[in-house]
Amino acid sequence: MSTFSERERAFENKYAHDQEMMFKAIARRNKKLGLWAAGLLGKTGQAAEDYAIEVIRADFEEAGHEDVVRKVSADLAGHADDATIRAKMADFLSEAKAELSEG
Repeated sequence: MSTFSERERAFENKYAHDQEMMFKAIARRNKKLGLWAAGLLGKTGQAAEDYAIEVIRADFEEAGHEDVVRKVSADLAGHADDATIRAKMADFLSEAKAELSEG
């Protein structure tokens, strides 16, 4: 096998790994966002976990994260605005990436 083919395969493997890690980080971010929002809504225990799963599922409606913002924003009407939700999403994504890189 040529060196070029080996390098190409290595880049493809790295790309696949990076995509998988980003998917996991976004799912983890969405769970954290769901738990945070559940707390604002007064949900605890299993109800909070169930709500977090709803937020994770909302991310599969369309590409990007606008579907998550829309869902959480509608649910948190009067509790938090879009800017706060987006800031929390950014914070939680940073946390999730750090947690995944730690192992």
